[in-house]
Amino acid sequence: MIDLHGKRAIVTGAASGIGRATAALLAELGAAVVLADRDTDRGEQAAKETGGAFVRCDVSQRADCERVVRTAVDLHGGVDVLFNNAGIIRRSTVCDIRDDDWDLVMAVNVRSIMLLSGLVVPLMAANGGGSIVNTGSGWGIRGGGRAVSYCASKGAVVNMTRAMAIDHGPDNIRVNCVCPGDTGMLAEEARQLGESPDAFYADAADRPLGRIGQPRDIAQTVAFLASDAATFVSGAIIAVDGAGTA
Repeated sequence: MIDLHGKRAIVTGAASGIGRATAALLAELGAAVVLADRDTDRGEQAAKETGGAFVRCDVSQRADCERVVRTAVDLHGGVDVLFNNAGIIRRSTVCDIRDDDWDLVMAVNVRSIMLLSGLVVPLMAANGGGSIVNTGSGWGIRGGGRAVSYCASKGAVVNMTRAMAIDHGPDNIRVNCVCPGDTGMLAEEARQLGESPDAFYADAADRPLGRIGQPRDIAQTVAFLASDAATFVSGAIIAVDGAGTA
């Protein structure tokens, strides 16, 4: 049902977690993949494993995003799938967050989508369409404690997805959002808050399906949205969270 042969994809945040799993699955299903991340060592290893091409990229910087898209065009002739997955979290309240942390979270989680999508949409439109998938969060649908910048950024991603789907639907560009049930950065969150990682993992597993989501769980949803099996799915906000938000 899902066949991505002939598709040309860009995956950001591809050196680890959801991005790495998605790059691997898209390649497994036949897509030509360009992997983008700031982590050169792990990014190059992921590219080697998938047979894709790696580009070191700070997704908050236009020049880096331009280099990623240029690589996809030079190697594969265009872009059919863009997975805006790169993300960062800083745990704090509105009272104690630092200005530079707020700006960083917004730059990586929100500005990056604007930059890369703005570069890719004209290519997709000229080629007859494409699929953009943004990584939101369960905290983009409902609030979460001590994560004000992250919640704000992921709420923005959710509504950006809807706006982009409206704007670019006439060019046959589908835009959707996957909302994982946990960030995939639980150990780092525990460190930021000075709490036990074990408690974070136990809390993340406290959902009807009784387990923490795995990167491949999200990757499979992204692959569906990237494929021709989802040709009438656009503007959707899909919680992939074991019924956590339910």
